[in-house]
Amino acid sequence: MSCVERCCRCCAEGRRHSSILYSILRSQERQERAAPAGQAPRGCPCGSRRRVALRSPQVVCKAASAVLVKTLRFVQNVPCFQELPLEEQLLLVRSCWAPLLLLGLAQDRVPVETVESAEPSMLQRILTARRHGEQPPPRVPAPPPGRQHHGPHLPSAGEIQAIKGFLAKCWSLDISTKEYAYLKGTVLFNPDLPGLQCTQYIEGLQREAQQALNEHVRLIHRGDEARFAKLNVVLSLLRSINADVMAELFFRPIIGAVNMDDMLLEMLCAKL
Repeated sequence: MSCVERCCRCCAEGRRHSSILYSILRSQERQERAAPAGQAPRGCPCGSRRRVALRSPQVVCKAASAVLVKTLRFVQNVPCFQELPLEEQLLLVRSCWAPLLLLGLAQDRVPVETVESAEPSMLQRILTARRHGEQPPPRVPAPPPGRQHHGPHLPSAGEIQAIKGFLAKCWSLDISTKEYAYLKGTVLFNPDLPGLQCTQYIEGLQREAQQALNEHVRLIHRGDEARFAKLNVVLSLLRSINADVMAELFFRPIIGAVNMDDMLLEMLCAKL
C-alpha cells in the first residue's frame, strides 16, 4: 500500500486549528446581498478583465480556510512527506498550496459564486477625472511573476473562470476520495522545483502516486479506458491557476493582506 493511499482518509478528522485561521473558522456567517437576477453580462471584448468578487465572501472564505487546514493535515500525515527535511517540506508546500487547496475545494464541492465588482474600471476613472478637470490616475504596473500583491486587487473574470472551470471539470468526472488523494500526491511531490535536495526521492514519490492512480482507475473503472487520461487533464488545468489570485479571492476579503509563506510555515509546524 502506497504512502498516499494510507493517508487518503487522514484529512477527514482533527480538532485543532492554526491560530492565524482561528478567527476565520469561528467567525459568524453573514448574509450578503444577492445580485439582481436575470442580468446578462454586457458583450464587452475586454470582459475577461472585468473585476469580480465573491457573492458571499464570509461563507466561502470560511469554507476555504477549513479546506486549507484539512489539506495541510492530509499533507502532514503522509509518512513519506514526514521523512523529508523541514526545508524540503516547506518548499513543496509553498509551491503547491494553491492547487492542493483547489483540489480540496472540488472534493468538498464548495461553490464559488461571484458578482461583478462595483470597482470602477481604469477607463471610468479617467473619464471621471477629466470631467472634474483632474489629472487621470496613473496606471499601476502589474507585479512580477511569483510576487504577491501588496494592495487590494480583485481577481478578473478570466481568472475566476479558470477556477470555476477546474471545479466544474472535477465535478463532471465525479472523482473519488482515493483519486483525489493520488492527484494530491502527484501535485505535492513535484521534483522540478528549484532548490530541492531530495530530487530523486521526491520524483519516485510522484511516480508512485501516478502508478497508484493508474492501477486504481484500471481496477474500479474497467469500462472507461480514457479515465486516467481525463484525470491527467485535471492536473494540467491546475497549471493555469495563479496562487496570488487564490490568496486574494479566499483570504483577503476577511483577514486582509496575508503572507501565505508565513501562514503555511505556522500551519505546517502546528499540530493540526
